[in-house]
Amino acid sequence: MIRRTPRLFAATLAAAALALGACAEKTADAPEPGASSAGAAFPATVGDLTLEKRPEKIVSLSPSATEMLFAIGAGKQVAAADNNSNYPAEAPKSDLSGFQPNAEAIAAKSPDLVVLSNDTNKIVDQLTTLKIPVLLTPAATTLEDTYRQITDLGTLTGHATEAADVTTRMKDEIAKLTKDLPQRSKKLTYYHELGPELYSVTSKTFIGSIYALAGLENIADPSDADGKNGGYPQLSQEVIVKANPDFVFLADTKCCQQSADTVKARTGWAGITAVKNNQVVALDDDIASRWGPRVVDLLRAVVDAVARVPA
Repeated sequence: MIRRTPRLFAATLAAAALALGACAEKTADAPEPGASSAGAAFPATVGDLTLEKRPEKIVSLSPSATEMLFAIGAGKQVAAADNNSNYPAEAPKSDLSGFQPNAEAIAAKSPDLVVLSNDTNKIVDQLTTLKIPVLLTPAATTLEDTYRQITDLGTLTGHATEAADVTTRMKDEIAKLTKDLPQRSKKLTYYHELGPELYSVTSKTFIGSIYALAGLENIADPSDADGKNGGYPQLSQEVIVKANPDFVFLADTKCCQQSADTVKARTGWAGITAVKNNQVVALDDDIASRWGPRVVDLLRAVVDAVARVPA
């Protein structure tokens, strides 16, 4: 696992930086890998991209897109995934990079579709020149972006019906998770940690929007009120301690081995409400940095934590 600076995390969201624990892992409800929607229509078009036939050698250079492809039953059509695509376990992880994509290395896989999350080094033009079809799936800023990307991938891979099923399940799960949230006279506050350097996210980011669904207030918002940090400000210990958040959510447990104990050991943090009340929540770094179907798991972790605090 690589250590993430805020720029790298933003790139992770933008290039690859919030797919379904609960939904994708319910294999009984999921489509059979490689199965295609009945009557899947080709040519298939999404935006300016038209595929004459179903792609059978997809290269995914986005962990979020990889998770989406497997969730909709297109996993067997994925010939190679980037070096950060570690979920699901059967994803064909390779040494291809989504951060520094190399057209020659990609072309060597003979893909009939490449899925990217950013256009680093004008890779889209390079691949287009090589007559390799490319779908750009930028970092989501809303859940609607996630649903649209799943739908688009379903259309282009011949799994439109399965993609619709995935988005429906996601929406249903999210509705269930948020339906009975306790009514509080004052919102609970939180700090979401991207790394021990104290980079965080604001409510204007995709991750921030998930916390908003759980009714939480973000202590990082004032630190990027002008938007100059793109929603990923670096906070100071003093700012966090003064804000005294009710929750600390750690998205750096794998990359940086952060935990409730390491947080408590920081200067001045032992007195924070989140620490005193054992409300430091360890998240799965990958789930907390991708926008695929497992975003449902992120919301569930947040809602479960909130539910343990008396209204």
